Amino acid sequence: MKTLLSIPLVNWGMGAIIIGVFAIVCFIMAAIVYSMVNTDKKQQDSNSSRAE
Repeated sequence: MKTLLSIPLVNWGMGAIIIGVFAIVCFIMAAIVYSMVNTDKKQQDSNSSRAE
């Protein structure tokens, strides 16, 4: 039974790397969405000023 308890079931190094990559991907996706929202507002503002 003690042999089963000493077997590492989690590789903390690889887990930390995967969590880090996931955080970076989430940050990049949030930055892309934020950029798209701001670009959309600028285009709508310029279109509405042209219409007037």
